[in-house]
Amino acid sequence: MRLTLSSTLLCNKLIALSKVINSKNSLPILADFIFELEGPTLYLTASDSENTMRTSIEVNATDGNGHFAINNHDLLEAIKGISEQPITIDVNTADNTAKILYQNGQFSLPIENADEFPQTQEVSSQATAITISSNILLDNISRSIFATAQDEIRPVMNGIYFDLTPECLAVVASDGHKLVRNKIFTVNSATPASFILPKKPASLLKNLLDKDESEVQIHFDERNAEIKFGETTVTCRLIEGRYPNYNSVIPQNNPNQITIDRNGLLSALRRVQPFANDSSNLIRFHIENNILQLDAEDYDFAKTATEKMQCDYTGTPMSIGFKGSAFIEILSNFDCQDVIIQLADPSRAGLVLPSEQPANQEVLMLMMPMLIND
Repeated sequence: MRLTLSSTLLCNKLIALSKVINSKNSLPILADFIFELEGPTLYLTASDSENTMRTSIEVNATDGNGHFAINNHDLLEAIKGISEQPITIDVNTADNTAKILYQNGQFSLPIENADEFPQTQEVSSQATAITISSNILLDNISRSIFATAQDEIRPVMNGIYFDLTPECLAVVASDGHKLVRNKIFTVNSATPASFILPKKPASLLKNLLDKDESEVQIHFDERNAEIKFGETTVTCRLIEGRYPNYNSVIPQNNPNQITIDRNGLLSALRRVQPFANDSSNLIRFHIENNILQLDAEDYDFAKTATEKMQCDYTGTPMSIGFKGSAFIEILSNFDCQDVIIQLADPSRAGLVLPSEQPANQEVLMLMMPMLIND
């Protein structure tokens, strides 16, 4: 079997595939890329047994069909060093080697039997289908993934929750202290359905999806999801379990509202945060007369910091405590100029919203308060 294709194109595909492969694998074959040549199309596959990614390349010239497995690290390190040019892969199944020939040289690597590669778990024929544009899915995953938990007791919190309702598709993530809820009104279903996407496939999609209007097809059942975009398909095992009622923790009546420059508040928090106590990371927000005052203190090391900012405020004067690092994360995951902070009282969660919502969407982030010792 022999094929010729672009070195750069192959390298880019292999780099993307390599992110699926674990450093340690239960089966040796899971450390390999799978090559399958069918006519003018080369299919490339990588898996960690729970997540599988498959993509394709149109090759320039072929001689015969077939499939083989080759170690991901050895091949990728060699291909990375080749400048853009046609390369030829000559596979000899008699001695189990693949010879890669390029302009100024060649190298040879051992191959393995691709039949040993585990079969991908397919979604059922009754799977629920969602069609969503690539840029919207990318924005929502990027905006949510930071809020997922690392919780061994409640594994459902470790992924991004996709909640399909007659009203919208809600994309939700929470670690119990902060929460992100995105509503996409252009995607809905008369029949409610939901799934929890683990963090690893979510990170893969964040790196792979294009910020364009191309469509992404998602099919999911109770155990697996299949996500197709362009020439690529990602199949993953879902997190099983019941996600908490996220809407119940979002306070509905918040009479105190701050409108403030996002980048200005982000910069101020970054300046004040180093002075907060290392264990609590508490920053006190005091709002009065259109002035937001940020206070951080660590009496164990005699450190204090205060900074004041102009804002638009409607409501009664109040002080509330938030974890500085978490609030910085929330502000960093918006891309608007101004944010709106809605507050009820110092014991209830604060909401952070963009001053202008994305088209056909509603974005909301929530931050649980911390106790202030006055």
